[in-house]
Amino acid sequence: MTLYDLETCSFIRDVTVVNLDSFDQKMHRNADGSVDLYFGPKSPAGQEANWIPTVSGGVYFPWFRFYAPDKPLFDKSWKLPDIEIVKQ
Repeated sequence: MTLYDLETCSFIRDVTVVNLDSFDQKMHRNADGSVDLYFGPKSPAGQEANWIPTVSGGVYFPWFRFYAPDKPLFDKSWKLPDIEIVKQ
């Protein structure tokens, strides 16, 4: 998952992380193998490894890439879940 700045259509400036991917061994994984990703100016406590920082007041759009996807993506038996707002 990569988060882009809508104003510039490029990476968010002045942040240390712009994307997270499945090869990242530091990311926390759920018992079923899925991951929860977080976006915002502040990381939820204990979720820094699953967080892409943003700048307050900005507008962003996510871009999700699939490399060598399996059949469930093509036959649509798997769907990328919607992004949900999590209040801290």
